[in-house]
This record gives sequence, structure tokens and C-alpha cells, in this order.
Amino acid sequence: MSMESGREEMHGHSGWLIPFALAFAILLLSGLFLGWYLRPGPRPAAAPTGKSNLVHLTVRGTAFVIPANYIENASARAGGEQDGLALAALFPSWRGYSDADARLFQGNAPDSPVIHLSLRRDASNLDAVARLNRIYKPYIETQSAGPFELTQYRFRADSGYEQNDLFAGSGPDGLLLLLCERAASELASPNCVAVDRPLARTLSLSWRFKRAYLARWREMAGGADALVSKFKASR
Repeated sequence: MSMESGREEMHGHSGWLIPFALAFAILLLSGLFLGWYLRPGPRPAAAPTGKSNLVHLTVRGTAFVIPANYIENASARAGGEQDGLALAALFPSWRGYSDADARLFQGNAPDSPVIHLSLRRDASNLDAVARLNRIYKPYIETQSAGPFELTQYRFRADSGYEQNDLFAGSGPDGLLLLLCERAASELASPNCVAVDRPLARTLSLSWRFKRAYLARWREMAGGADALVSKFKASR
């Protein structure tokens, strides 16, 4: 009697255990797929546009009117309030994207003429002198006369910046800091970044270019300032 009860109990359990396990596996796989599909993180970059219609937008309260072919992010081309803005232009002409120049904009050669400009929120609002003293100097090992009328700083090996050189020069709007990657076997196309500097309250401007153009840093600085000033909306 007890053996028959045991068999009945075993068969009862095995009858619902397999469908339950199958349903659980399906739910788990569905959850993993949905989580992967909705995962946070960068999305594929939007395709640039050759259209030059004027886009009215504001970045951290500063108004701009910018041709669409300078704006890298497709959603920003709709205009309105933006927390940050990425632009791209060719050096030295400072013209925006066009289908004729598509190859230049898509390339990443060491002498690529594309300059990427970034307007973004900067709560610190530090000028270049304060940024040099507070952020970089604690990690600097040596200072020397650099090329192209620049002062060159070398970082300590344990600084986190040891694969970069920092250059400082007097630009059209005062001190300009340029943080440049060093060429290496795994980095054949190094970049330089003109470090954030205040453009308005809580808004900073930085721009990135290939290190091969470092000798023309003054020309780039003047051109970047002139381009952004041209895009500023008149009140």
C-alpha cells in the first residue's frame, strides 16, 4: 500500500516538474534577451547628413543656430534644449559634412583633417590656469620647453596619464591646454584634445584633432573659437 502511494507521488511530481522547468527556461531566456536588447550604453552612431538647414537649439541655456551638417547626433538636429552637443568640421576650411567629403569624415588616418568639437556641461567652470594647477600638476613629473612654442609637461608613470603628453600655450583667449596621446604600436593614429575651457556659465568647449596637426594649434584654436562664435544666436 505504501509502495503504491510512493509510486503515485513520484509520478505526480515528475508529471509537472518537466513542464515547469521548460517554462522557467523559456522565461529566463526571454528575460536575458530583453535585458540585452534594452541594455544601457552607447548606441550605433547616427549617420551624418549633408543637409544644411539651420537648427535652433540651446545647450545649457546658451542659444545656437547651427547648420545640420555640422551636428553629429541625429536627435540633436531636431533642435530644442540639449545637455551637450557634438559637432564636426574639416580643417582648415571649417566646412561641415557633405556627401563629397564623406570619405574624409569617415577616415581615421593619422592626418585626418576632421575636428570634433564638444559643447557640454561643466559644473567646475575652471579656466585653463586653474585646471592645470588643480587637476594636472599633482601628476606632473617634469616641465620643459616643447615644440611649436608650447610648454611640455610629462606625467608620472603611475599617474594614469602616462601615455599622454600635456602641452600649454598662449592662445587667442589665454592659456590653452592640449592633452595628446603618444604614438605607439597599438596607437598609430594619436589624437590631441584641447581641454575644456569655459564658454558660458556651466558650459565648456573642447575639441579633438589628430596629433599630426599639433604644429598648427594656434590656427586651430582661432578657427574653433570663430566657428562657435558664428553659431551663437544673436539676442
